[in-house]
Order: sequence, then structure tokens, then C-alpha cells
Amino acid sequence: MRRTPRVLLVATFAALTAFSLSACAPGGDAGNASTGSASPSATSAPVAEVAETFLERHDLAGMDATAVIDTLEALPVAERPADLMASVRPDELVLMDAEKNQTSLPMPDDKFYVSVAPYAAQTHDCFFHSLTTCMGELSNEPLEVTVVGDDGAEILSGSFATNDNGFVGLWLPRDISGTITIVAGERTVTAPIATGADDPTCVTTLQLS
Repeated sequence: MRRTPRVLLVATFAALTAFSLSACAPGGDAGNASTGSASPSATSAPVAEVAETFLERHDLAGMDATAVIDTLEALPVAERPADLMASVRPDELVLMDAEKNQTSLPMPDDKFYVSVAPYAAQTHDCFFHSLTTCMGELSNEPLEVTVVGDDGAEILSGSFATNDNGFVGLWLPRDISGTITIVAGERTVTAPIATGADDPTCVTTLQLS
């Protein structure tokens, strides 16, 4: 079982000082800029064409938000693109690179993505999950995860493992509230969880004990 020390990588591109995604930023106001265009020269192009051009540039051609999220979340930390920011919001995936190219992809209507970094000793504040910069304390850690709704119905249950970045990504139904329980060896944590429009996509407050 390998542990990495807490590393909070808030990637700041010098060319993007006027518009930052504020990865792993506390609170719901991180990254309030518009997400509708890829670059000033591309604003007249159709939205789908702009998005596809951006995705091709970053070897993500043909992917929707679900596929991009799953692909980037699973990459080893050393292979995550240093020139790409990918911020998961409840309703969209916001993408931006060092050349000020920018686009967004709609999230599925029926699914909510939340990335969870359980920890033993060290954590950091986070609200919108960054697929390329957020780092948790426990990498490649086997987990048992259960999500139960407020009505007592089991929503998710299974064996998972944190990715190399220390996060485990969960696709949950939208607009549910309940509790999440994570078991890692002899340690466990239970906490509230919700998937509404104002809820975080990044959860770093679950301390195992």
C-alpha cells in the first residue's frame, strides 16, 4: 500500500491570468468565467466544431464528457497533461489550455460525477474537481464504497481503488442525498453526500479512522 504526501497542485498558466479555472479551490465560486468558446479566433465557429477541434488538439477526439473524465482520471500522475485544465462542474466539463483555447462539454442529464479523496492525515480544500491537478493523500488504495439514499435504498456498492492521483471517481444519479461509507482495510468513514446542482464534484473531507 503506497501513500503519497499531500500535494496540492494548483496549476497556473502565465498566459491565463485573466481566466483561471481555480482547480481545487474552496467554495462554489471557483472559475466563474464564461465557458462557451475555444479561442477568440474560433468564436464564430459552431460550438460542436469548436469542441471537437479542442479535443483533437489534446488527443481526446470523439470523446464526450463522460469519456474525457474517465480517461483523464485514470491516467498516472506523470502522464497527465501539464498544459490542460479540466474542471468538473455539476452540469459541464470545462476545458482550457495554455494557449487560451477553451471549451466545455455537457455532462449527462442523468448522472453526476463526484471524485472523492479519502485521507488518513492530510487533505486540502476542493469544490470543483480538477482532473489534471488535484492530488489526494492515498494513491492506488483499495476501497469498499457504499452510497445509501436518505430513503434507505442502496444506490452504489462495490470494490474500488483510488487512482494514481489519490481520488476515486463515482458516477451517481443526479439529485440524490444520502450517506457515503468508505472502508479501507480496518479504517472507515461515513459522511453525507448529495448530487444537486449546487453540490461539489470534489470531496476531500472524508477522514478514515
